[in-house]
Amino acid sequence: MIEEKIQKKAFKVGNLHDTDDDVAYWKSRSYQERIETIEFLRKAMFGHDRVSEGLQRVLTIAELKGN
Repeated sequence: MIEEKIQKKAFKVGNLHDTDDDVAYWKSRSYQERIETIEFLRKAMFGHDRVSEGLQRVLTIAELKGN
């Protein structure tokens, strides 16, 4: 499992058009690790509260007009 901690001092500046290294890296990872990484990024972007909240249920009642 990926530890949910971001190292803010470690970064690399690169060209967004050079994606060969990224594709090769992610193809070398297991499906489980890819899913865990997506989940980590989603939590980092949207926060933990939205994750635990789940989907909001909405109900709308419409009255039909009689003929």
